[in-house]
Amino acid sequence: MPNSVSAKKSLRQNLRRRARNRSQRSSLRTVVKKVRLAVAAGEAEEARKLLRAATKRLDQAATKKLIHKNKAARTKSRLARLVNAGSAE
Repeated sequence: MPNSVSAKKSLRQNLRRRARNRSQRSSLRTVVKKVRLAVAAGEAEEARKLLRAATKRLDQAATKKLIHKNKAARTKSRLARLVNAGSAE
């Protein structure tokens, strides 16, 4: 347990940040999962719409340093490849 006033404040800040980060990361994963599920279900138009939303959310997360910018780029690339392959069939 923290002893000093500043350490106590730091602990409170860390707990708030952790809760916010976990929530945002969870919703980000959900958006990505929805794209994958739409492609698996064969819903090409829905997958394209969800891909746009996922791309935006990934960029926002990278900007706020929730995830690394390269991870955002890699995930967007993989999702786009998946959607394009799904719509080609």
